Amino acid sequence: MKAFSKNQLQRYPVYLKFFKTLIEEGKKDVSSPYIAKALGYSEEQIRKDLQAVSSEPGVPKKGRDLYRLVETLEQFLGYRDSTTAVLIGAGHLGRALLNYPNFEEMGLSIVAAFDVDDKVIGEKIGGKDVFPLDRLPNLLPRLNAHIAIVCVPGSAAQEVADLAVESGARALWNFAPVHLSVPDDVVVENVNLASSLAVLSHRLNIELSKE
Repeated sequence: MKAFSKNQLQRYPVYLKFFKTLIEEGKKDVSSPYIAKALGYSEEQIRKDLQAVSSEPGVPKKGRDLYRLVETLEQFLGYRDSTTAVLIGAGHLGRALLNYPNFEEMGLSIVAAFDVDDKVIGEKIGGKDVFPLDRLPNLLPRLNAHIAIVCVPGSAAQEVADLAVESGARALWNFAPVHLSVPDDVVVENVNLASSLAVLSHRLNIELSKE
């Protein structure tokens, strides 16, 4: 299987959203220079990214077919094959994710949530039932969920990760602000809000210093 860098993988959803917007505007084709001007990437980078997922070359002065690009990217990103997930930690962030309406079109189906708080257990959030965490080992295989979304405090994250892996999770989407130790065959994607904010603040300070 071809290897893709993390930065490269993060660009593909950006391309996909942009291409869908162009289709809504009535456009049928798009060129690398046009994409570069709109998104701020280099033309060479865009060509490499698109060539990596598409076997069809662009047409000089015309570019690539937008409908074919959308189809190719959706297949590559797995948006056309629904992946089932459960969410652990139905606090403020967990609730926001359970209520987020666009996961389904990205191929992610959150089918249930788990928590230890009696105040939320038994609720429906975003149409998903909230179960006691101790039912995860029994329910995760029955739900055929391969992804566990971790939205618990850092102090509880490793214990929750261990339970999810023992219950059959093959991938963890980690929103807790800690590093998780998992077996080599388990995939972890960390969403580090502090790091993202640091990058944003640093870039903002650079721009402000120019004024």
